[in-house]
Amino acid sequence: MRFIHMADMHFDAPFARLSSKGKLGDKRRLEQRAAFSKMIEYIKKEEISFLFISGDLYEHEYVRKSTIEFINSLFKTIPNTKIFISPGNHDPFLTDSPYNTCTWSENVYIFNHSVSIHEFEDVDIYGFGFADFYCDDFEIENIEIKHPEKINILIIHADLDASTKSEKPYNPISTSSLIRSGFDYFALGHIHKREHDKTDNIIYPGSSISLGFDELGDHGILDIELTKKEAKIDFIKLDSMNFAEAELDISDIRAFEELIEKINALEIEENKLYKIILIGNKNIEININKIINLILKENIIKIKDNSKINKDIYELKKENNLKGLFISELFNKFEEGKITEEEFQKALEIGVEVI
Repeated sequence: MRFIHMADMHFDAPFARLSSKGKLGDKRRLEQRAAFSKMIEYIKKEEISFLFISGDLYEHEYVRKSTIEFINSLFKTIPNTKIFISPGNHDPFLTDSPYNTCTWSENVYIFNHSVSIHEFEDVDIYGFGFADFYCDDFEIENIEIKHPEKINILIIHADLDASTKSEKPYNPISTSSLIRSGFDYFALGHIHKREHDKTDNIIYPGSSISLGFDELGDHGILDIELTKKEAKIDFIKLDSMNFAEAELDISDIRAFEELIEKINALEIEENKLYKIILIGNKNIEININKIINLILKENIIKIKDNSKINKDIYELKKENNLKGLFISELFNKFEEGKITEEEFQKALEIGVEVI
């Protein structure tokens, strides 16, 4: 059998950092729609029979009625594709959830908080959904496969091998319990990075589009051809815009204006959103907010300062003056674990500059 496996689209996510840079948040939400439309067109072209959505299709707190209507209207254009949705921690099956209150296309099947099974000629599809924003009561041990001779698939939103003692559990499940259950494919969602355990077909497709700088690289969906013996996995890129990082060595920069000029002169790609990481030794005070406000390139949206202060701190510490006393006291706090290395560097940078 052949199917599409996707997860973690997070429709109508606020994209707070992008929204702080003018219209980038709105643009990213439009790119979500474009990516989803691209997937639907792929399904039409390839005549794929099943679509599995493993949770976090939208953001419950922010999703608009128009977005749900947009999603559902696209589902109606692929009536021969059976669509299975396992609600996750961002789109749980609540009383007021769109999953519960909207009239969905006839080809859409939405799992709730009790395990259910949909039986077809050659495949049985099992699933389970979040009933709240947290979940810790999914008992895979109690699932008994009815027809082991058929292909059996489990669709769930889950935090694989996470601690079961967490105060905020997101359906923690162990790899070993999945393997023991006997399913032929595990269509997981929740982890935004693609993870393939091809031996046991325990698969995270990753987020459908990148949602931030902790999600670098290409994002999209998986096109799966599955038999009882193996799964052939093809990655289909949906995202037209990637998040990326670039380093800038500031060791030779002696003025704040020069730093801004260097950042504005960076050669960066138009189809990427950048975090610029400052490295090397600093000779000036770094004011992140001031830098962000003066950057001309719209797709540079974050600055991270990993540079170190360019002074012989151990020599300054020996000085018998206010500067030496300040540095000695700062060292003591750092060595006692009262401040982090980042706090130490920042306090050192500002303090030495002021004194």
